Amino acid sequence: MEWTDHGFRMLDQRRLPHQEVWLELHSWFEVAEAIRNMTVRGAPAIGIAAAFGMALAVRHGEDREVADRGLRASRPTAVNLFIALDRIKNVPDSEVLQEAQAIEAEDLAINEAIGQHGLRFLNEIRPGPKRILTICNTGAVATAGLGTALGIIRVLHRHNLVAEVLSCETRPRQQGLRLTAWELLRESIPFRSIVDSAAAFAMASKQVDVVIVGADRIARNGDTANKIGTLSLAVLAHHYRIPFVVAAPSTTFDSALADGRGIPIEERDAEEITEIEGERVAPAGTPVWNPGFDVTPGDLISAIISEQSIYQAPFAFGVGQ
Repeated sequence: MEWTDHGFRMLDQRRLPHQEVWLELHSWFEVAEAIRNMTVRGAPAIGIAAAFGMALAVRHGEDREVADRGLRASRPTAVNLFIALDRIKNVPDSEVLQEAQAIEAEDLAINEAIGQHGLRFLNEIRPGPKRILTICNTGAVATAGLGTALGIIRVLHRHNLVAEVLSCETRPRQQGLRLTAWELLRESIPFRSIVDSAAAFAMASKQVDVVIVGADRIARNGDTANKIGTLSLAVLAHHYRIPFVVAAPSTTFDSALADGRGIPIEERDAEEITEIEGERVAPAGTPVWNPGFDVTPGDLISAIISEQSIYQAPFAFGVGQ
């Protein structure tokens, strides 16, 4: 993402990996639509985009309350969106752009800190190169430029501590196959892409030392909402006694929620499942349930790593932590 004299430029993640297309957005409404249709995705990136959406509203003299409501309605699950807008809400017009740029800069520093904590924790539980399984995309395009779970992988790679990454395809929008694979290839990090349903066999055949995932919202007891399929990986990792690690900035922690039951789960369009690249693959009239996220109970999580610390069960965020 890039702020310019003419508008707010955004890499269209829907077109990756085949095309690197930059869109120039000129209104908060266009930013809200870009969040909704997943031109931009990844919890930290969504928050940053929303902040710059408010800067566009100020630039064009639009009603800030209307813009705030519209941006909040774009996607419900990632709490970073609401935290960024809360930060902007009481900032004077003259300082909104500066605050948005501060949110972006802070996220980059946060990602680096998460990576360093992840390096320390993973070296403590398993010295030497690691075989890592991950899901969705938690990298540069999902954040200000380094990543959360993928940021840890990048830091490990700097120290020659990545034996291999197994990257889940991540149905139905294939963020792992399209985006994570694209990022790993660009940095020459060793990996193989797998279909989501191959994860169980990969663990059973001892090809995984640790699972590292991101998060869109974390309740006080450690219950964690993340991309659909994450819960399956946590259950499998628990069965095979493989560490399951969540990497997320502190802005992902929602102290208002005692547990995951209160996390709103976005349900997305049926066409994401019934069509591939606009081509229908399901019989007409097929009923669909398409939740974008699931919630992993905190007792299935080995550690939650933020920029502030490494947390281990029992989790009690907001209560002495």
